[in-house]
Amino acid sequence: MEELAHDFSPFIRVYKDGRVERLMGTDILPPSSNGTVESKDVVFSPETGLSARLFAPKIRNPDQKLPLLVYIHGGCFCFGISATYHNYLNALVHEANIITVSVDYRRAPEHPVPICFDDSWTALKWVASHVNGTGPEDWLNSFADLEKVYIAGDSSGANTAHFMGLRYGQEKPEGVKVAGIILIHPYFWGSEPIGAEVNHLERREFVEKFWRFVCPATSGCDDPLFNPVADPKLASLESCRVLVCVTEKDLYRDRGWFYYEKLKESEWRGVVEIIETKGEDHVFHLFYPSSENAVALLKQIGFFINQKIQEKA
Repeated sequence: MEELAHDFSPFIRVYKDGRVERLMGTDILPPSSNGTVESKDVVFSPETGLSARLFAPKIRNPDQKLPLLVYIHGGCFCFGISATYHNYLNALVHEANIITVSVDYRRAPEHPVPICFDDSWTALKWVASHVNGTGPEDWLNSFADLEKVYIAGDSSGANTAHFMGLRYGQEKPEGVKVAGIILIHPYFWGSEPIGAEVNHLERREFVEKFWRFVCPATSGCDDPLFNPVADPKLASLESCRVLVCVTEKDLYRDRGWFYYEKLKESEWRGVVEIIETKGEDHVFHLFYPSSENAVALLKQIGFFINQKIQEKA
């Protein structure tokens, strides 16, 4: 019998011979085309072979540029673009009428955090290479408005989305204008329990062990990659619109609220909003996409992306 080195069921197991067994998120769908949305895979980093899945409305006005969403999927930093994400982004692209780049970053534990952060930043710079309409991807050249770029992610992907907004605020790469950041049920943490976390010490222990598993070089649970509120550079986040989404039953709910409050109190010059879905748990919208609350959240995110356009009209 193979001996286990790490057992984080029901998510992932690693054996002493190095074999990694992922227990979810392995149902990968190919790119597709339905009545409203089409998708395709493109390589954005020839050096590493990294790819992204592009989604676009099937019917596009050649005279209209659409907002571009760079989406970072969740999955504890360990999973890929599963069928769940493919279907969710199809629905979001249709609802919001946007172009989406879904980043297929390298995954832990084979590629520990922060490699996924760096891969996602490389994807954003690849998007920026289309600024003059001469980039390698026709969909971005022809249909993406690089003055209206949004960065979004759920769970661990929200961590990455925050990091990208922070790095963008510090480096300001030419070619894209980040108009907004969307953090869906962010996977934030900290060394000291807050709110309802005090009633879940066993779950806290699991979260902290898992963080060290995906990021062995971490300084701990107050590492800014895991606890952005502890980052003295928090106010360097790009001065744009930020939407934080939390749910009532989520273990990470209080961290989302804490992030929202601390961002507002800081010297950051953007505008932050928060919405809480009652009666739901972490990333419920991915598991029950046709539920009333999931549909409502989809519409709220679509409205957030298009709100700035409406304000300018």
